[in-house]
Amino acid sequence: MSRSNMYRFHTINEFHIYSQLPKPEHPLISVIDYSQVKYPDGSQIKWSQGFYSIGLKRNVSEKFNYGQQKYDFDEGVFSFVSPGQVLNIEINQSIRAKPNGWLMLIHPDFLWGTSLATRIKNYAFFGYSVSEALFLSEKEEEMIVDILKNIEREYQSNIDKFSQNIIISQLELLLNYAERYYERQFITRKITNHHVLHRLEQVLSEYFDHQHLLHHGLPTVQQVAEHLHLSPNYLSSLLKVLTGQTTQQHIHSKLIEKAKEKLSTSELSIGEIAYELGFEHPTSFTKLFKSKTNTSPVEFRQSFN
Repeated sequence: MSRSNMYRFHTINEFHIYSQLPKPEHPLISVIDYSQVKYPDGSQIKWSQGFYSIGLKRNVSEKFNYGQQKYDFDEGVFSFVSPGQVLNIEINQSIRAKPNGWLMLIHPDFLWGTSLATRIKNYAFFGYSVSEALFLSEKEEEMIVDILKNIEREYQSNIDKFSQNIIISQLELLLNYAERYYERQFITRKITNHHVLHRLEQVLSEYFDHQHLLHHGLPTVQQVAEHLHLSPNYLSSLLKVLTGQTTQQHIHSKLIEKAKEKLSTSELSIGEIAYELGFEHPTSFTKLFKSKTNTSPVEFRQSFN
């Protein structure tokens, strides 16, 4: 396959055909034995899909990155992909171990009419990149596999009016476990998380100390996350667990810190300070400053006189 080609799978059946799998037993949901998936020859595969996928895999041909550090895990690798995301997989042909595990595909139409149809978007890990996958212990992996098999058994049985609700309840259980495991992973990886927090402080200091604000305005969450080699959703979720603040709140905290420094140590006007901090209009700066400190920039400056 040419490196420039990208496949687009609109249906689960299209993915089955591409991966040389039998026709799906249900058109809108499929639990797949990952050892049976056969991708076309080539070192790189790229595609987008019109459905959710949840993968639990072992013996993957590439080691996963977590931020800027690499981890060699023998446990299961749990990952989540939402419709419209682009997957770019590089296959290491020199590794002979065949990947195995499970892959579940869920078309959004299957969720129609259920509470999960809207709530599934609240699970932030569907916005994480594959390099920010979840690593499971053997016991956790067994629990997830049991849920996947329950879902498979249900749609393989005679479909009745209860089938969808039973599968949805199992899917919700799986997603809630995933949310728990991700939060645990944020907490337990202390060394890596400390490194992320340290780099975040460095990145923000560079933005605020080297005239970046004057020329480019406030950094966005996307820009900060790219500097840290993390997806925006993953970075904000990590920071929320570790510090109680999202990435946007960290940016604003740094901004207020620099604003206070300028207000208390310089004779620049409020407008000049606002301009140096990347604001086009002083009123926007004043509004943000007051919302974060309960005092206006003028009142804060006067408190030092």
